[in-house]
Amino acid sequence: MKLRRVTAGCLLGAALVLSSCGTPADPAPAADAPAGFSLGSLWPAPPGGDVVGEGTVLDDGSGPELCLGGVMESYPPQCGGIPLEGWDWDGVDGAEEAPGVTWGAYAVQGTYDGDTLALTQPPILLALYDPMAPSDPGPGDGGTATAAELAAIQEGLPDRLGADLLSSTTTAGRLEVQVVWDDGTWQDAADDDYGEGTVLIRSALREVG
Repeated sequence: MKLRRVTAGCLLGAALVLSSCGTPADPAPAADAPAGFSLGSLWPAPPGGDVVGEGTVLDDGSGPELCLGGVMESYPPQCGGIPLEGWDWDGVDGAEEAPGVTWGAYAVQGTYDGDTLALTQPPILLALYDPMAPSDPGPGDGGTATAAELAAIQEGLPDRLGADLLSSTTTAGRLEVQVVWDDGTWQDAADDDYGEGTVLIRSALREVG
């Protein structure tokens, strides 16, 4: 699922237990990456506790997945996302069904290992979910990058972030990028590559507590 996937935790622990993380294909720590190529040179470590994600849970017969990005407006809808462990349609309200497909919009809390979200709490129907609004991590007055500069950055994101890239939009002189999960690793790398305030990384999965 991931491209060039090596976590910060593996890299930090490599000096102690080199074999525990396997042999990386090509990445290096962001601090050692060539100038301008920190973003995507390593993956954030999985969160240490519970996270919550909001989106469409869809099961087309291959197992339930939490779709954090776009959903095709077909009937039934189509999307791909994070596999869910411990999901039971019998225990939730608000599900819709069409031949071979079951779906609904929920807030899902659980532990994320980088691939699968294992539920630790009952899901909440998204229409009834009222979380605290996340704080804006970026400067309030926008960025200073040109449209051409932002377009060039945006074009390279799929190669750098792979399937963890959910969306990217330009606004007020900066590029806002939503990814499945970031603990600050990718935000720091983006600041190194493009300058602070040019690219804002927003994590779709948010830590609880």
